[in-house]
Amino acid sequence: MLKAHRGGRTAVRAALLLRRSRPSGGDERLVAEARSFARSMPVPVRLQVCVSLDGALAYIYVWVNFQALNGHRMPGARLARLAPLGEWRGVSAGQEAPYHYVVATDIEAGWEAEFNRWYDSEHMPGLAAVPGSVYCVRLRSLDGGPHYHSCYDLTSPQALERDEWLTVRNSFSSSRVRPHFLNTRRIMFRTLLDERRSGAFMEHVF
Repeated sequence: MLKAHRGGRTAVRAALLLRRSRPSGGDERLVAEARSFARSMPVPVRLQVCVSLDGALAYIYVWVNFQALNGHRMPGARLARLAPLGEWRGVSAGQEAPYHYVVATDIEAGWEAEFNRWYDSEHMPGLAAVPGSVYCVRLRSLDGGPHYHSCYDLTSPQALERDEWLTVRNSFSSSRVRPHFLNTRRIMFRTLLDERRSGAFMEHVF
């Protein structure tokens, strides 16, 4: 996998997203189930387990080539394949990132090209440059909407309140494109686990 330069864009491998409600056993059970699923894969993977701040929803990312799935499923989880669009190393790369923020959206017909141009050339590079941004990635769902997922690993939820973040979010281009978002979901998560198993194929950006 190609390395991303600070603030730069490169290709990223695909992610398998497992959406599920938080199990009755709490965080320890969720992490154990996710690890068991990841270790059943035939290749090394990066496993990332996140729970929404209200505790109702869990996102489990298994960063892996789809060919390795071969029918693997996790009970109680909805599976979505997320194809890579690009990744950015944040200005705070190397710091701990205990929070994971997701903006998932569709876009009105006729606005998709402009939407992608704006995200890739302006919006994501701008947010990656905000202190507190550790890692940013764009992905496209191949299994239902919302189809576009922008994900941010953050040092703190307060990154979204910084003047730098608000300046990017409220730019002229943002105000032009954002009204054409559809089915938008914005969710802040706590990261319970971000585990990288060794293997050159699964080398991560850091």
